[in-house]
Amino acid sequence: MFQLLNPLWLFAAAALVIPIVLHLWNIRPGKVLKVGSVSLMAAASRKSSRSLKLLDVPLLLLRCLLLLLLALLLAVPVWQKKPETAKVKGWFLIPKEHFTIAYQRFKPTIDSLTKAGYAFHYFNPGFPQSDLKQILLHPKDSIKVSDNRQSVSYWDLIQELNTKVPAALPVYLFTPNQAGYFTGSKPQVALNLHWQTFLPADTTASWIARAWFTSAGNIRIAQGDSRPSGMAYTYTDVQMGKQANLPYIVTVNNGQATVSLKNSKQAATVVDTSAIRMAIYADNSASGAGYVKAALQAVGQFAHRKIFIKQYSSAASIPAGQAWLFWLSGKPVSSRLIQQSRNILLYEHGKTINASSWISNDSRFATAVQQGQPVGLYKLITAGNRTYPAVWQDGFGRPVLSLQQSANTKIYHFYSRFNPSWNDLVWRNDFPAWLLALVNGEALPVAETQDKRMLSQQQLMPEIISETYAVAVKTMKTNALMPYFWLALVIVFITERWLAHRTPKTVSL
Repeated sequence: MFQLLNPLWLFAAAALVIPIVLHLWNIRPGKVLKVGSVSLMAAASRKSSRSLKLLDVPLLLLRCLLLLLLALLLAVPVWQKKPETAKVKGWFLIPKEHFTIAYQRFKPTIDSLTKAGYAFHYFNPGFPQSDLKQILLHPKDSIKVSDNRQSVSYWDLIQELNTKVPAALPVYLFTPNQAGYFTGSKPQVALNLHWQTFLPADTTASWIARAWFTSAGNIRIAQGDSRPSGMAYTYTDVQMGKQANLPYIVTVNNGQATVSLKNSKQAATVVDTSAIRMAIYADNSASGAGYVKAALQAVGQFAHRKIFIKQYSSAASIPAGQAWLFWLSGKPVSSRLIQQSRNILLYEHGKTINASSWISNDSRFATAVQQGQPVGLYKLITAGNRTYPAVWQDGFGRPVLSLQQSANTKIYHFYSRFNPSWNDLVWRNDFPAWLLALVNGEALPVAETQDKRMLSQQQLMPEIISETYAVAVKTMKTNALMPYFWLALVIVFITERWLAHRTPKTVSL
């Protein structure tokens, strides 16, 4: 079916009247014939006649066709047709990397679908179709088993599948149900979807997420353990040379220490030897340095990290390379410190208002925070027109601590004060935990192959919408006609130029 994506440009076809008018206007003048005498010519009554005659009709038609093709090009012509699905009863899909185990788990169902005329496609980007019989006859040639998971989320693939398959066509899907395969948001699709899942054979995983030297000289190891019911981390201190009864192997090569799990294929993790240096700057007009320093010292004891905390009264004496700079002053931070510090928490200044609310922290930064009684908030500085993402906010959604991400530095804007007259945070036992959540930053890394958590059928199923609201275009196959129209336009233009400049034939009398 021929369609135009921008039919408004068809009004440009009105330009066809231009060559027609020009051809009608181009009337050749009459020829003057010289005769010897007109005395013998009989007088005749005056007669006048007028006729409009089109000259060079082929040239006129070519010019009209040229303008018409140009108007159609601007209207973007396409050819749409419905896919031929009458012969296919439906689709069934399996991820290529899980074909063997999926076929073993659902062999009766898959065989019955094949006999019923369902087409087999891999549940991978592009959904390539394959012959199931050939795969079963030559499995080693057809399927390359890989330990690496695909990077595309199953939900993203479902969203793509929604544009490939008509809403009424049955679709059977056989995949694992581990949480690592599902990232992003749950999609809305108009599919006749039957999703069956299975739990892979490797249902548990253990790995070393991070390792570092403590202030006592030991190696602290954060070990992750994942199973279908959930994920947890355990922390263990290992003394150098005394790990015989522990499941860890510590090696030192060229002064660099690495640690790995016994009987594990995971690559050894390098032990972090760096120290976290923190600077606190406060002048006479600011307060809260004592509270912050005590909380950071508690953070160092809890995290077993080598943390060096120092308070400064002169900004010029703060050395470069600070992991954290707590700027508890009304003075602006120098560009040198912004460039040389990885994280800066500074007091924000502006209009102070009374607030009868509480402070809550964003879940992304609150992994170590125990939920308890709300933290009272009494004074707040308005954020104005700044729209940085809120890390802490009050009960009305106003930012209390917001994050500004620059090139190499994270700047945290604090719209309150570390002062009991401003809020109850400094009196709370979990105040160090709030700062620990900031200092730790992102959560411990987890690879997709290590996440063994299981999703229920209700959790993984996308939201099925009615076919009435489905996009009708997904059942149409669209072919662009622009290249063909461009070719026709070039041919017509060349022909028109040739006719316009051709040498007229000489007529002999």
